[in-house]
Amino acid sequence: MIKNYFTTLKSSGISPYIWSVFAILPFYFIFQSSSTIEVIVGILLTIIFFISYRLAFLSKKWPVYLWTGILIAISTAMTIIFQFVYFAFYIAYYNGNIKNRIAFLTLYIIHLVFTIASINYNLVLGKPLFLKQLPFVIIIGISVILLPFNLYNKKKQEKLEEQLEVANQRIAELVKQEERQRIARDLHDTLGQKLSLIGLKSDLARRLVYKDPEASRSEMKDVQQTARTALNEVRTMVSQMRGIRLEEEIIRVKQILQAAEISLIVENDVNHLSISIFLENLLSMCMKEAVTNVVKHSKATFCQIKFEQSANEVCIIIKDDGIGIPDQYYFSKGSGLLGIKERLEFVNGSLDVKTIDGTTITMKVPSVVKQT
Repeated sequence: MIKNYFTTLKSSGISPYIWSVFAILPFYFIFQSSSTIEVIVGILLTIIFFISYRLAFLSKKWPVYLWTGILIAISTAMTIIFQFVYFAFYIAYYNGNIKNRIAFLTLYIIHLVFTIASINYNLVLGKPLFLKQLPFVIIIGISVILLPFNLYNKKKQEKLEEQLEVANQRIAELVKQEERQRIARDLHDTLGQKLSLIGLKSDLARRLVYKDPEASRSEMKDVQQTARTALNEVRTMVSQMRGIRLEEEIIRVKQILQAAEISLIVENDVNHLSISIFLENLLSMCMKEAVTNVVKHSKATFCQIKFEQSANEVCIIIKDDGIGIPDQYYFSKGSGLLGIKERLEFVNGSLDVKTIDGTTITMKVPSVVKQT
């Protein structure tokens, strides 16, 4: 229990002590008065203030205006009667926690007007107790102006960060779901057909084993070949599931371009990129598709691949000196660019294609730094 107490103190810092001082402080000003009635009124106003303050945090919609109005009225009365201006800090803190923008702005302006009016009233009268604490009054005035906006923007940012986190989790779930569906399709298209064929040929071989042994042996050879083909396809699928790294893909790209007698220049070391494995796999597939386009359609003799990374995005630029791509074929099914565009858009990326002195393909994705 003692351990939990010290843990709570460590996490909350000195805030509880500051609020405790502010809670005790009004009584010092109240007892400065020589009038018993004023002392009783001051104590009652202080008690009502803290009760209203608690109820204000628990309220929603129109009661927010009611309780805040009571708080502003008490703060103004305490400032005028007892020269105690520090309740304004409480209200400034509360205003910063109001979620509704209209309510926030309305109550902020009302509170600011009444606080400035009560401060000016005491300055005009020149009351000694008020003038002694003038530096603190200035600090409170600045807090009333700046603190609500600071807290309001901080809460808004926290809300946006929570929404972003939920969106990222949703994207991660969609990626997993899409990957499961892809695996299911691949298994159905490869193993499903091959196993069905093995079953049919095995059944046929069983029926022919006595009637036509030679035909039965031929069918069994087909079964063996089909099984080997299925095994190779499964190995290929497993290899793809492990993901493709950019460094490995660059080696394959060099081999493909070399076989097509296209010279390659790679600018910037791919190992300097700091991105997540998921984005690296996605960019590897997009780069492979783009280079395949260069080999198949461009009639180029030269290809350049450039890697860039900024604080906000990762960029891969692939340029060739070929014949270019006609506008009507930019995102047609045969060009492969449509698949690249869809993959990049899935992670809020973009694809840009230009056909000036060849073709320049620019692929950009948000820079999500890999976890170490």
